Amino acid sequence: MTDVVIIGGGIVGLATALQLKQQRPALNVVLLEKEFAVAQHQTGHNSGVIHSGLYYKPGSLKAINCIRGYQMLLDFCNAEAIPYDLCGKIVVATKQEEVPQLETLYQRGLQNGLAGLKKLSVTEMRDIEPHVTGVAGMFVPQTGIIDYKQVADKYAEKFKLLGGEIRLGERVEQVTTGTSISIVVTDKNCYETKLVINCAGLYSDKIAQLTQREPIDVRIVPFRGEYFKLKSQKEYLVKNLIYPVPDPNFPFLGVHFTRMVHGGVEAGPNAVLAFQREGYKKSDINLKELAQTLAWPGFQKVAAKYWETGLGEMYRSFSKSAFTKALQALIPEIQEDDLEPGGAGVRAQACDRTGGLLDDFAIVETDKAINVLNAPSPAATSSLSIGNTVAEKALTRF
Repeated sequence: MTDVVIIGGGIVGLATALQLKQQRPALNVVLLEKEFAVAQHQTGHNSGVIHSGLYYKPGSLKAINCIRGYQMLLDFCNAEAIPYDLCGKIVVATKQEEVPQLETLYQRGLQNGLAGLKKLSVTEMRDIEPHVTGVAGMFVPQTGIIDYKQVADKYAEKFKLLGGEIRLGERVEQVTTGTSISIVVTDKNCYETKLVINCAGLYSDKIAQLTQREPIDVRIVPFRGEYFKLKSQKEYLVKNLIYPVPDPNFPFLGVHFTRMVHGGVEAGPNAVLAFQREGYKKSDINLKELAQTLAWPGFQKVAAKYWETGLGEMYRSFSKSAFTKALQALIPEIQEDDLEPGGAGVRAQACDRTGGLLDDFAIVETDKAINVLNAPSPAATSSLSIGNTVAEKALTRF
């Protein structure tokens, strides 16, 4: 008999496991991961940005957990000698009509307690990033860069040192909930447990559905983000991080430039529908998963609402010149030949039946399970805080 089974070995699942064992060492906690190593999907494919909490609605779970999690992450990295760099970033309005939204972001940052935010004139922007162009900007000193795979590996190491157990290469196939215990069946073993915690990321809706009879009212829609890298001789064009003013109606930040903690500069990502949940390449297609996405009423409403944006993202996915043109809005000197293929990640974006792309973290409790149903960016920055939130919910049951 196990006290808690956690499904999913990404950074949120590992942080939750670690927080549980730190707060209640006697608890018997087993983490199940279908891959043969932890942090293989969203955690291992993200851009490695430490987010400040600038973008999130004050009082939202994203704002609360990002701001709390930010400091928890830095304290953890300092204690464990994990390298990071708080290099700061600039947010750039490339045209006059974006200036009001930039001001909104500035005010939101102040409401979220960010100290040292600075509005920038064109000259001041150029002092920080000499090759950038725009009509106005803002400097955010809290933003940084890190390797989240390294962080996740350290969470796993510390969890195991506390007596926690990680079972790799075990795919959950069935969850049966009873009056006092649940049975979690994988392709290799069977676990009796008092509580199931679902941190399955790209499959969180599928796992949530296994834990209850009533239909889950959200679906994970996978969006692939594709990156280019600047060729080494062009890395001088970007000193640190350069972001556009995001579209307030779309839960993505737009193509931007990110200096990486291990060297190099990434450019991107776009945001295109992935044709399978773990589809990191354009050629990755799972017809069953794609059909389920297309059949979801919420996705059909999203497609109808954002078809023009979606077509633009898809065009940039297949046209390097179009991708380059988007980047030139920030740095006009960038040329198509300056870019070489980079990596890609897939974002697990929850979408409800009415076509709402969930903008906040979503943690849904049932009698026998806690389901983390929406934890996109800034979940990595927020991971210890989300883990603490979930652990607190779990410990009320013991």
